[in-house]
Amino acid sequence: MPAADALAARLQALEDREAIRDLIARYGPAADSGDSDGVAALFDEAGVYAVGGMGESRGRPAIAALLDGPVHRQLMADGCAHLLGPVAIDLAGDTATARGLSLVFRWNGSHWDTVRASANRWHLARSDTGWAVTRRDNALLDGNEVARALLGAGGGRSSASGGRLSDRRRRPYPANCPPSMVSSVPVILRAASEAR
Repeated sequence: MPAADALAARLQALEDREAIRDLIARYGPAADSGDSDGVAALFDEAGVYAVGGMGESRGRPAIAALLDGPVHRQLMADGCAHLLGPVAIDLAGDTATARGLSLVFRWNGSHWDTVRASANRWHLARSDTGWAVTRRDNALLDGNEVARALLGAGGGRSSASGGRLSDRRRRPYPANCPPSMVSSVPVILRAASEAR
């Protein structure tokens, strides 16, 4: 491959990775501000959002309805924060897969509770208008194999209701929460509490 072509390919890969990171980073602010159409717009028209313990939402209207539903609206009424960690991205031409962690916090009136710590696998495709999510699988990090499979390089899909995905055990930090995330959580929560 000529040097100019190799350089162009490397630049394209960097641009693709940055576009994917930006797309995924938009999820939390859109979800926490109640912008259900903004969340749905991250997905392509036929996109699927599979949330462990809550089933699958297929297509933008269903994804928007999930965020307009009572569970998410109650989280927003209480005060919530959706935090998505860095993602590992595997590019394959006009498709990509991103793997990472997410945390959802709820304000209980005096401090933040972790209500969800999850593994995520994002499947994405590039079109003429840019990158979009074709499928997002999300599974609780509660010791189940489904969540570990989502984070593994080989792949996997969450079971919308299988395993222990609906288990809502409460603890300050989930047992499977990586040390790097645990160490940053107090700083984030302290700043959020001081801002209230």
